Amino acid sequence: MQLSERIMGITGGGSDGWDVFLKARRMIAQGVAVTELTIGEHDIRTAAPVLQEMHRTALAGHTGYAAVPGTDALRDRVAARVHARTGVETHRENVLITPGGQAALFAAHTAVCDPGDMALYIDPYYATYPGTLRGAGAVPQAIGARAENAFQPRVEDIAPHAGKAQSLLINTPNNPTGVVYGRDTLQGIADLCIAEDMWLISDEVYDTQVWEGTHLSPRALPGMAGRTLVVGSMSKSHAMTGSRCGWIIGPEEAIAHLTNLATHTTYGVPGFIQDAACFALAQGDAFEEEVAAPFRRRRALAQQILAGQDVVGLVPAQGAMYLMLDMRATGMTGEAFANDLLDAHHIAVMPGESFGGCAPGHIRVAMTVADDVFAKALQTVLDHAVARCTARAAAQ
Repeated sequence: MQLSERIMGITGGGSDGWDVFLKARRMIAQGVAVTELTIGEHDIRTAAPVLQEMHRTALAGHTGYAAVPGTDALRDRVAARVHARTGVETHRENVLITPGGQAALFAAHTAVCDPGDMALYIDPYYATYPGTLRGAGAVPQAIGARAENAFQPRVEDIAPHAGKAQSLLINTPNNPTGVVYGRDTLQGIADLCIAEDMWLISDEVYDTQVWEGTHLSPRALPGMAGRTLVVGSMSKSHAMTGSRCGWIIGPEEAIAHLTNLATHTTYGVPGFIQDAACFALAQGDAFEEEVAAPFRRRRALAQQILAGQDVVGLVPAQGAMYLMLDMRATGMTGEAFANDLLDAHHIAVMPGESFGGCAPGHIRVAMTVADDVFAKALQTVLDHAVARCTARAAAQ
């Protein structure tokens, strides 16, 4: 029997970018001790009070079908949070609760793209982006953000494609680069979306992890509230990755139709998960800062370790739980360096090539292990890079 072209074509016929990660997991399964600096999984787990609330409400009986767009309590809580953070008036009718940010990305593109529509996204990108767009029936088109521009996207690079596209997907703070898009960048993108009548889908799951600068939601810019869908999640801000609780913020009409989509696909998020999310959000900014604090510390450690040398370049780490490191001085691709590092030192990182075509010779390091383990691993990365540079110079 023949499967659909859509399902068989999700990865575009090539690697999905997870090869080094999967190799590391195979090594671990074989009993090899590997330091994993690959995926955005907190080393702290979901806080005990949040789990206790989840347990309490489940035992209290909130285990049946929950309201598909989300419980009123959680939608109100998310709306209030968004209003407070962005200044944009937001009500429960602007909120759809989804099974995590990934489901929100898929639903958002399904809402604004018909089959065959072009959907733009910025390269480097989170590894699932192009497959998500293909799964939604859109035709993905990457727009490069270059290392020489500190990975800030440029309107002049987007503009030639905008007139043919239905949507543009951006992510700030950015995974994988750690870059926070500046106001000028976002205003230029907003102006282009308005001029070309294009939807903007803004992935803001790292909005609580900002180390330099300020996070600006493009929905807050003039004329953008009616053409922006914002993706949010409890995963990164509250260390609730496995709970799969996210949301889409958008115009009421879009959320109403997205609720219809959820009715026919996911049928909502379990009520006890939503109750726990509501409880977690009620803990306020101090709780979110506590979850983010380890990454702020490890960024400072990385800056100390990498200071005073010119072999490994640190892309400005302004936000998120990752570092993008420039390894081009070694003469190796990011993929070659990542595999070499894994084989030699049992340290797993993600190659820049896993995130598109604009970060060759880079690696992404997740700051997701204890401070001492992280510092030791990063020093090993630096030492390995220096050794490869020395060997390269000797061979020339």
